[in-house]
Amino acid sequence: MKEETLDPENWEELRQIGHQMVDDMLDWLQTLRDRPVWQPVPDEVKARFQQRLPLEAQNLREVYKDFLTDVLPFPNGNQHPRFWGWVHGTSTPFGMLAEMLAAGMNPQVGFGERSAVYVEKQVIDWCKEMLGFPSEASGILVSGCTMANVTGLTVARNAKAGFNVQQQGLQNSNAKMMLYGSSETHSSIQKAIEVLGLGNESLRRIPVNSDFRIDLAALKKAIAEDRAKGLKPFCVIGNAGTVNTGAIDDLNGLADICEAEDLWFHIDGAFGALAALSPQYRPVLKGMERADSLAFSLHKWTSMPYEVGCALIRHPDKHRQSFSATGAYLLPLSRGVSSGIWFSEYGVQSSRGFRALKVWLSIKENGINKYRRLIEQNISQAAYLASLIEASPDLELLAPVPLNVVCFRFVKRNLAEDQLTELNRELLVRLQESGIAIPTYTTIKGKFAIRCSVTNHRSRREDFDLLIENVIKIGKEIT
Repeated sequence: MKEETLDPENWEELRQIGHQMVDDMLDWLQTLRDRPVWQPVPDEVKARFQQRLPLEAQNLREVYKDFLTDVLPFPNGNQHPRFWGWVHGTSTPFGMLAEMLAAGMNPQVGFGERSAVYVEKQVIDWCKEMLGFPSEASGILVSGCTMANVTGLTVARNAKAGFNVQQQGLQNSNAKMMLYGSSETHSSIQKAIEVLGLGNESLRRIPVNSDFRIDLAALKKAIAEDRAKGLKPFCVIGNAGTVNTGAIDDLNGLADICEAEDLWFHIDGAFGALAALSPQYRPVLKGMERADSLAFSLHKWTSMPYEVGCALIRHPDKHRQSFSATGAYLLPLSRGVSSGIWFSEYGVQSSRGFRALKVWLSIKENGINKYRRLIEQNISQAAYLASLIEASPDLELLAPVPLNVVCFRFVKRNLAEDQLTELNRELLVRLQESGIAIPTYTTIKGKFAIRCSVTNHRSRREDFDLLIENVIKIGKEIT
């Protein structure tokens, strides 16, 4: 048989197409503001995604044309200046190019003596410095905050179980292990707990106060009650920016309770942890540096391309013990390709991509001070949006705005609560379908809320003026 390769037969043709791809994507990013934020995928495009499996090679230019016609025009919109849905990051042009470089090198970053491993170590050291974590702490880059939470809570479970979970499993526990977090805790924590075999019933959801922060007295009471029942409290989860309202728990208070009760202190800092980059907002995160483990995402408020999150663990030995499992074919050597750092012993993945490169290059491109200014800019924009809502008799602010999340609704006198819910749900969908802006939704104290999460480096104040103008316009059209 003739030997084959996946390299191109015509490198010059690929070079031309590659240059065209770069130009097209940079043009697309440069003109985002001129297009709708979002549009649905037409039925005829969906039909083209039901083709039979290609058995033979297709022309490269035709393949790229399919991308331009069927993929690029229909994103979820998070690159657009008026996207404020969920907590999606916005990315950058240079970050896009960094992804190309990482894919071109295509290293396996699970272990070994190679530059990619040292780039990741540098990024983790920078993350510790950014967030005030001890320099001797360990860490690892993961896909996002869900996996960062899984990583931190795995170490917490193993460190506090009182027996060797890796060898004996949870069946060996003589008491049900319990975790504690506020009722505002993100669903990724529940997912992590279920994956770890602890079960959703092991998470005690503690009430919050009027500012949506965990009630410390209620937490202490719950821990005492569970101990009295013969259960085993082992971990408290603090929120550094809840997804519903952006609320930040009293992290110092939680750290004190964990210290007094000998509990692991884990913080879900998905996006809010990075507010610590700002001297103005670092005080509201006081206590974060006392956590045993900290999870956060870099593809949110620092606008790195998807996907990249980080888990920092105060106790490197406990971190490694939780994930170290090597075979004869994976033994570190003192010299050669298999020497150096072994990140595969600090996380679930053995095969790991070069996530660190886009972080390393982006931080060098912008400097941390620019990220600080952009975070402060977003928080200021959220406060501005809240002021527009409070100034309008047609709108109601549904929660305080301590950070960058704004929850509100359109109001109409004499409508029942269920009618207001339907009104605002329809308003939100029409706003999204118009392509003007993308907020999303949540429920605040039983009320359907239009929710804006402002982590977008492309947003300007006039975008929020346009949002409110159209919310009021659509609301009045409906009523």
